[in-house]
Amino acid sequence: MTPWLAFLITLSLIILVHEMGHFLMARAVGVKVERFSLGFGPCLARFTRKGTEYAISLFPFGGYVKMAGESAEDGPKQPWEYRARSVGERMAIVFAGPFINYAVGFLLFFLIFLWGAPILSATVGEVLKGYPAEAAGLRKGDRILKVNGKPMESWEEVTQAIRQETASVALLVEREGQVFDLALTPKVSESKNIFGTQSRVGMIGITPSGQTLTRRYPVGQALAKAGERIWGLTLLTLQALFKLASGGISFKESITGPIGIFYITSAVAEQGLLSLLQLIGILSTSLGLFNLLPIPVLDGGHLAFLALERIKGKPVSSRTQEMMTRVGMGFLLVLLVVVTYNDLIKFKIVDRFLPFLGRD
Repeated sequence: MTPWLAFLITLSLIILVHEMGHFLMARAVGVKVERFSLGFGPCLARFTRKGTEYAISLFPFGGYVKMAGESAEDGPKQPWEYRARSVGERMAIVFAGPFINYAVGFLLFFLIFLWGAPILSATVGEVLKGYPAEAAGLRKGDRILKVNGKPMESWEEVTQAIRQETASVALLVEREGQVFDLALTPKVSESKNIFGTQSRVGMIGITPSGQTLTRRYPVGQALAKAGERIWGLTLLTLQALFKLASGGISFKESITGPIGIFYITSAVAEQGLLSLLQLIGILSTSLGLFNLLPIPVLDGGHLAFLALERIKGKPVSSRTQEMMTRVGMGFLLVLLVVVTYNDLIKFKIVDRFLPFLGRD
């Protein structure tokens, strides 16, 4: 699969399912959908079916569902119009987009765990000189079966178990069919996690072999693992947003845009279909959560307006909504420009064009 094709499939799929959520819920509560568009800009193709125009536009960086009566204010309300539905029904329509993104993410993770998730094996690749592993006699090709009595299947489990220990580590190792114990005293090092929090971690000086295994789970466990993955991604994203807002992590290093997604998608697509599906699951979940942020223009902003309408008993004035929407749109446009600029620098795209500009 070519990089551009992988990028377009990934981006189009997560946007399509998001808008499909709004579309299906609108239809379910009896609201007429006038237009369903994937993308923005010049229309490439369109057709009309059952009163709804379906369109594909040139720029695949978004999409929208246009409902009857969505922007109308005056005149009698028709039962098939968005504005004629109850606050609860309108909230359901708005919430359905992020919800289906979460649902798709959950489904993809479930299928990955059911079919077999590729993981790095707990086999040692290299033993670093001067570290406890070398002194204890650990060798390349050794397979770590247990760390402090806990069974190990993946390299991630081995790494997490060792990093938590700063006093002593007991390994059960398999080498050429023989199983034996090794005792090590880790080398303690100061380390920062992705949120910039510093902590003391144990290191013994080993690297993975690169050998991968396929771990399959029965249906029940696959469902539970998919739920854990979704919940973990949600907590991680919320923590990152909080740290970002408080200055705990770098905006430049932690946020990426369409250019960054293109490079990430291209790299992941080379690793195979399962890796690409995993990325789509992560991006779909992230898009669902991002859209729930209470920013006008996003679904979270619309939900906030509807919540105020329910509390006050009347809609927020169109003037206030329009003003707040413009502020939200301006914020997102500035964010897009900054993120795109950072991506151009991060992925050294500007450097590639300097020779054409006569600069070294």
